[in-house]
Amino acid sequence: MKYPILLLFAILFSLSVKAQSFKYAFVTDTHVGSSTGEEDLNRTVADLNTINDIDFVIITGDITEMGTNNELKLAKDILSKLNKPYHIIPGNHDTGWSESGGVNFIKEFGGDKFIFDHNGYRFIACASGPYVRMSDGHIPRDATVWLDSVLKATPKNMPIIFANHYPLDNSLDNWYEATDELKKYNIQYAICGHGHNNHPYNFEGIEATMGRSNLRAKDSIGGYNIVTMNRDSAFFQVKKPTQDILPVWRKIALKTFQADSKKYNRPDFAINNKYPGTKEVWTYHSNANVVNTPTYASNNVIFGNSLGLVEALNKNTGKKVWTFKTKGAIYSSPVAVNNMVIFGSGDGTIYALNAKTGKEIWHKETTNSVLGSPVVSGQQVYIGGSDNTFRALDVKTGNEIWAFKEVEGTIVGKPLIYQGKIIFGSWGRHLYALDINSGNLLWKWNNGQGNRMFSPAMVTPVAYNGIIYIAAPDRYLTAIDAKNGSTLWRNKEATVRESIGQSADSTIIYGKTMQDEIVAYKAQAQDPGILWRYNAGFGYEHVPSMLIEKDGKVFFGTKNGVIYAIDPKQQSTVWAHKIDNSMINTVNVIDSKNILASTMDGKVVWLSTK
Repeated sequence: MKYPILLLFAILFSLSVKAQSFKYAFVTDTHVGSSTGEEDLNRTVADLNTINDIDFVIITGDITEMGTNNELKLAKDILSKLNKPYHIIPGNHDTGWSESGGVNFIKEFGGDKFIFDHNGYRFIACASGPYVRMSDGHIPRDATVWLDSVLKATPKNMPIIFANHYPLDNSLDNWYEATDELKKYNIQYAICGHGHNNHPYNFEGIEATMGRSNLRAKDSIGGYNIVTMNRDSAFFQVKKPTQDILPVWRKIALKTFQADSKKYNRPDFAINNKYPGTKEVWTYHSNANVVNTPTYASNNVIFGNSLGLVEALNKNTGKKVWTFKTKGAIYSSPVAVNNMVIFGSGDGTIYALNAKTGKEIWHKETTNSVLGSPVVSGQQVYIGGSDNTFRALDVKTGNEIWAFKEVEGTIVGKPLIYQGKIIFGSWGRHLYALDINSGNLLWKWNNGQGNRMFSPAMVTPVAYNGIIYIAAPDRYLTAIDAKNGSTLWRNKEATVRESIGQSADSTIIYGKTMQDEIVAYKAQAQDPGILWRYNAGFGYEHVPSMLIEKDGKVFFGTKNGVIYAIDPKQQSTVWAHKIDNSMINTVNVIDSKNILASTMDGKVVWLSTK
């Protein structure tokens, strides 16, 4: 009798989870903060409140235009008027330019991922980055760990709907981590935004639907989708506020998912076989994103992650030595000084820790997140935050020496100290130069772009012979007079984007283009044109991973997880090594044979070369 009873239980369970008919609203890309975003979302909320047979609303990212705290609060206020439950995740606009590094999205909406069951279906959604830096879309490392755990707790026959801001394709650098897991379960379909258009997809056998933006765009009114779930089909229809629902434009059959036997493209690590002399001495995988450059102090490798955890690893083994928990995501690259590490956190605090033990030495609280990276000169540390303030602090005590409180936008980059000035950019369109002793403004520069997305925020300035060099998202290499902030020249021949570097003798400026090439320019007051260009073959590229020269080699990373070492004199590749398929942060070159690197997906690696 044992087996018939188990069979009966299985049948009853299957019946209990069999989906029942219902409707939900699918809203995406509301972009509150853009010209019509607020009005369009208010109209949609009012419209949804008149529809009685919708059970809930799913909103799949790009809730705001720039992820500012004010935009997030406004979006939350509008959505709070809904008379039915809603479930929400962020998109790249909410995280890529976020003044809190994603912290305030979680504070406003209670999380950046969700899981809930409704009428026999399990709805699962993850965030998708990128975070603070330009990069491909990326399901955060903590979200993939979470997704694995919730899927393991899901009955194999339970139907699943998956939501993400990005499509489940290579516009997400780790798409395969999600698809490989989802295909082991009864996935029915996926929904996404990002493309602003209704579009049917199929991702490796998983049916999917991209939804239109809620913005009106060239129309007079915005809109969204209503999804009707019947016992055997899901129907998608556009609904514009105050208007009748439009005919079905997308139908998906609901059935038990069967994965096919096809082989799909996956990241290729074959380049490592070409350069066998470069080895990973050790690799550590954090449980959250690492979007900063690790430092090295007291025999420890030290970095923070997007869950606010600072981790220290033994330099020789990669084993964890200590941890320190903050209350906000860390995108600030720590600086080592006097056996301390100093960094900022999304919890609004600047910390100094003992590099050997992880014990707190001091902290300095501010009124907003601190995502910028610090630099040290003498006994002072300089760092910018999201509270429109750039500070000088005493290294030993954390006491504030001066504060410049007139910064427009969020500071997320690393400053340059040059000729008695501290120079930094922000997401408020300007590059600033302050007197390093007093904090007084000496000059500020902008590229003439009114759009904040072209701001010189992620630039790491370099300088030589009285000239500052930067490359903003506008794709120009710009030379600026260090004395007065006037523009000397701007060159767009190679479309260098945010990533530059400098030769060891400072006379050459390097740039990483958006397609395959490293270029070089003479550092001079007149536009020199391109000195040389080398096709390194790294493909399309847009991440701000700076170029570092040491011992006759130039080192840099790419969006697809490859670190390159090139010979600038021979314009040739010395070696290349792929450690991941996500963004490489600016590498820490210990010497020409030892490289410390981290990736957005949370991998930290010590590389050694012959």
